[in-house]
Amino acid sequence: MATTNLRDEATRLLQELLRLNTVNPPGNETIAAELLCGYLEESGLSCELYALEPERANLVARIPGRGEGPSLLLLSHTDTVIADPEEWSVDPWSGELEDGCIWGRGALDMKGHVAAAATAIATLARQGFEPAGDLVFAATADEEVGVDVGLSWLCREHPEAVRTDYCVNEGGGERVFVGGRHVYLCTTAEKMSAPFRLNVHGRSGHASMPGIADNALVRAARLIDRLAGLRQPPRLIPETAALFAALGDVPAPAELERVVAGLPQDAREMVEPMLGLALSPTMISASERINVVPGLCEVVCDCRLLPGDTPEDVELAIRAALGEDSYDLEWIDAIGGTRSPLATPLWDAIEAFVAEDDPGAGVVPVVSPGFTDSHFLREAFGTVAYGFFPMRTMDPELAARLIHSADERIAVEDLELGVRFLRHVAATLGQ
Repeated sequence: MATTNLRDEATRLLQELLRLNTVNPPGNETIAAELLCGYLEESGLSCELYALEPERANLVARIPGRGEGPSLLLLSHTDTVIADPEEWSVDPWSGELEDGCIWGRGALDMKGHVAAAATAIATLARQGFEPAGDLVFAATADEEVGVDVGLSWLCREHPEAVRTDYCVNEGGGERVFVGGRHVYLCTTAEKMSAPFRLNVHGRSGHASMPGIADNALVRAARLIDRLAGLRQPPRLIPETAALFAALGDVPAPAELERVVAGLPQDAREMVEPMLGLALSPTMISASERINVVPGLCEVVCDCRLLPGDTPEDVELAIRAALGEDSYDLEWIDAIGGTRSPLATPLWDAIEAFVAEDDPGAGVVPVVSPGFTDSHFLREAFGTVAYGFFPMRTMDPELAARLIHSADERIAVEDLELGVRFLRHVAATLGQ
């Protein structure tokens, strides 16, 4: 199929998706699922809608395989974060095509990927593609908030709908210049989200006589400052060792901190979160009255751990940084922290696409500082899941600033590149 046809088809579909308001909450993803279902059925695909709540449907479509090879899931989500029209240059739900870009909330995160994946499987179906294993497309609900009506629910209640050997999801594909050449970042592992709560204790009293009280908010301020100063020695894990190897050399553990400090700022900002604990106090609450000194102050901290680490592995270091004080530490949750192996046919397919489409460029593994729905597949089925959607027209720093922000947009050239990549992966694994 001609490139211009792929580009135009994906562009039209993305514009239609962007004109649907699926801000989560409340989501209302069924309107997007129904749009996609109608589009895919026109290409001869069979679609299923799965919904715990009628207005929050997940769509799954597939091209059945011959039973001779691995199955592949093209994973995406149709919900978005909120948008304030007053902050935008265009209507966030306009799907406007301007300056070579398609504008709207979700263009990058991740309706662009939705449209590209739907276009890829639809055009393959029209061409009579018969893969060795099932080729599955899923457009799920509720990735942005996570109230268990999306992929987590599908994995538990309808596992056969999404169980596959391999998966391509969001979370990578940026083209950056490091180590003297261009490389595309492929997310093969994700950090664990392990937030915790500090309940800082003091003694309440009237604010007009602060000396008779023990201000828990003031105590909390000291503890927050100590947390901000917590530093652990960086360390390599298999993914970051492979990243450094791809860039030229793997530093010895004793040299790692010096090598990272010597990186250009943009590269250092990318690499540092992959090398250890990331901790950020983010929420605080204390007195509900202006004239009452709080006897209790709650501080909530976002905490991200390397894959393989647990809250127990870092609690001693956190308590050591806090020192002796009147507080209780409570772990709130622990989600994610999964990884997929690097030496796989899916990795080979990604490398082959980059080598053919961008000669001289390479692919390097990265650890996502956050996490995506990929962790549900890894945990439930052992699926090899990578985050990769190649982009080379839009500057990666601009793209990072636009995600979840005003004037979000995707370059038409990058949208078309994504379609070609997904078709290539499906054809390569399915041959």
